[in-house]
Amino acid sequence: MLKYSWVERKLNRKFLLGNAMGILLSSLVFLLLYLGMYREKLAGERSDAASQVNQLLESSLKNAMLKRDLDGLQHIVEKLGEQEEIRNVMIVNPEGEVRFSSTGSLLGREFDTQNDETCRVCHLSGEDTTTAFITNELGQSVLRSVNPVRNEPECIACHGTISDHPVNGVLFVDYDAAPIKESARRAAVVLIGAGVCVLLIVLTGGWWFMQRFVLQPVHKLHRASKAISVGTLSERVSIPGRDELAQLGRCFNGMAESLEQTLTVLGEKEQFLQGLVDATPDGLRVIDDSYNIVLVNEAYRRQLGLSKTPAVGVPCYSSSHGRQEPCVPTLVTCPLHDIREHRVPVKCVHQHKRIDGSLFDVEVYAAPLQVKDGEQVQHFIVESIRDLESAVQFSHEQKLSELGRLAAGVAHEIYNPLTSIRLSLDAILRLQSPEDRHHSQTADYLMLVDQEINRCIEITGRLLKLSTYSGTEQQVVSLNRAVAETLSLLEWDAIEGSIIIEQQLDASEPRVLASESNLRMAVLNLIQNAFHAMPQGGRLMLTTLRQDGFVDIVVSDTGAGIAAEDLVQIFHPFFSRRADGEHGTGLGLSISRANVERDGGKISVDSEPGKGSSFTISYPDPDYEAGNEPGDGE
Repeated sequence: MLKYSWVERKLNRKFLLGNAMGILLSSLVFLLLYLGMYREKLAGERSDAASQVNQLLESSLKNAMLKRDLDGLQHIVEKLGEQEEIRNVMIVNPEGEVRFSSTGSLLGREFDTQNDETCRVCHLSGEDTTTAFITNELGQSVLRSVNPVRNEPECIACHGTISDHPVNGVLFVDYDAAPIKESARRAAVVLIGAGVCVLLIVLTGGWWFMQRFVLQPVHKLHRASKAISVGTLSERVSIPGRDELAQLGRCFNGMAESLEQTLTVLGEKEQFLQGLVDATPDGLRVIDDSYNIVLVNEAYRRQLGLSKTPAVGVPCYSSSHGRQEPCVPTLVTCPLHDIREHRVPVKCVHQHKRIDGSLFDVEVYAAPLQVKDGEQVQHFIVESIRDLESAVQFSHEQKLSELGRLAAGVAHEIYNPLTSIRLSLDAILRLQSPEDRHHSQTADYLMLVDQEINRCIEITGRLLKLSTYSGTEQQVVSLNRAVAETLSLLEWDAIEGSIIIEQQLDASEPRVLASESNLRMAVLNLIQNAFHAMPQGGRLMLTTLRQDGFVDIVVSDTGAGIAAEDLVQIFHPFFSRRADGEHGTGLGLSISRANVERDGGKISVDSEPGKGSSFTISYPDPDYEAGNEPGDGE
């Protein structure tokens, strides 16, 4: 079945059909009005003629009635009925009986003067004479003239008073309707012929007008629009004249030229943007809210080996993870899922899969992006992807992560046996007899073992806190305890490195609002960096204090110090320059600063080459902000 009808495909067909229908309807209305008026005029003319005849006949009838010449009256009626255009003449008395008729079969017939159409019209109108086209009693199509014969003073003797008998009878004269209808039919044919001629002239002129002044310009506009839609931006349209379509053509050309210039500028900006994105050394991709990749750079293609494989328009989990469905957020950090939940940037470590199936570790930094499209806002995320294997074989963060997992595993493995040993020792102490001569010495040894076991359990607890997943949730952290417990994990390293440790912890027990795991890892990293700066031994000072609405952790050493030109780079990723000659990954300080800043803190450094360095971690003091004086904490 065709989608559009024959008429709907062409504008000129619609125009012609509309004009034709309008002219036909107008002609039909005028024809009906003309025929009605024509027939009414003919009937009126016949009625006037009939009135004159009726007056003459009525005078003759009255004369015959006064003389009581009924035969003469019948003769007059018959003679009148013999006229060429008259089909029947009859007189009906007030009781409805046909007393006289030019057609003998109608004599004596009862005539319903109350319900007959012509009589009813006469009664309703109150006129003396009325005419109407009807089919008479003989089945003939006639124009009937109805004339009531009024009672007059000279007739009172026979018919009674005028008030009681106003009408002595009704005269019916039926004229042949065929000549009238034939005349009307000829007039209708002439009108129809004239209407057809007018219709043809109007439609021909309308078709030429539509072709010349409407369809040809519209066809030019359509052809130019189609060319522009397929990319031929140089296409223009030429419509002569000054009418509306010519003005539309000039506006179209201006629009096309503006569009060409705009698209050229947009193309140049798009090339610049793609060039800028491709210049980024890390892999970069933009993902929409439906997991589909909308933009990538060349580094991302190189990372996955997508030189010939499409990278745009495919799901992110399929492109980089080789999956058929989105990653499970509870098993792996999904940047899109986390950003949907919190609308903050996300940093995580993933394993990506190359096109050849090999896996490699990457560091992903994802940030939200909002783009307004009309009245709607589209949400995207931008991922910066760093290939950790190509940047550094084992990053500091990977080491800390492995240390955390190892510490958690070791702590869990040691904690249960130590607990069992402790329970056994308690049972031995309870079962030992006081009479045993070695009772006192044995009890001392068992108490020593119990103390050492408590110490091991305490250390495993500290390792567990250090290895806890940081996430994004903050909590109230006791600063002195976190610093002391973290430092206790490095006491053996300090002894081996001939490093003396001093602690000055604020007696007011300061607290901060932060991720405890992030805080402990930052302190651990600063202490390890201080050890690296003192390869020949030295002194480490660890201080906590409150001042000016902040809580500070100060890690000072007497090591080699940091050169002035290196101070501006030490927090940059992958920058490393250790005094012990080892080559580090250069990620420790950058990761520590990111973790501290995520919790609202900051890290600063003060160093003098040859004398040592001092790193300060500062957090807002929650007790100070709440209006509490220092020392009013727990």
